[in-house]
Amino acid sequence: MSDLFFSTDLLGEFDRLQRQMASVFAGFPASLRAMRSETFPPVNIGSTDDSIEIVAFAPGLDPAAIDVSIDKGLLTISGERKLPRPEADDETRIYARERFMGAFRRVIELPQHADPDKVSARYTNGCLAVSVGRSEASRPRAIAVQ
Repeated sequence: MSDLFFSTDLLGEFDRLQRQMASVFAGFPASLRAMRSETFPPVNIGSTDDSIEIVAFAPGLDPAAIDVSIDKGLLTISGERKLPRPEADDETRIYARERFMGAFRRVIELPQHADPDKVSARYTNGCLAVSVGRSEASRPRAIAVQ
C-alpha cells in the first residue's frame, strides 16, 4: 500500500493550476511583437529623496518634436516618429515593420507630492529623461529628539 495520496481528478488540478498561472501573467506581453503600439515610448519610473525620475526610450526622434507637459498631476509625453525616407529603390516591398511610426502620447500619473514647478527634461542618446521635483513637505527629514 502506498503512503502517497493522489487526487482522482489529477487533470482537473493541472487545468486549475494553468488557469491560475495565466491570470497571474495576463497583463504582460508574450513578446515584443505582442506589445500594443500605444505603449510607445516604453518608460522606466523611479524616485529619489528629491525627485521622481522618468526615462522614456525614444530613439531616432528630434528633441524639438517631443512635447512634455504637466497638468493636474499628469505628465504627458507626446510627439511623432515619422517614416524614414524610402531607400533608393521605391519598389521595395516591406514584409515586416517592428519599429513604431506615427503619433504617440504617453500619460503618466504623478504622485501627489510631485511639484509641477520643478520639472526638467533632457534628451540624450535616444532617451528622454524627465525629473519632477518633490514638494518640500514630502522630503524625508531627520527629527531631533529632545
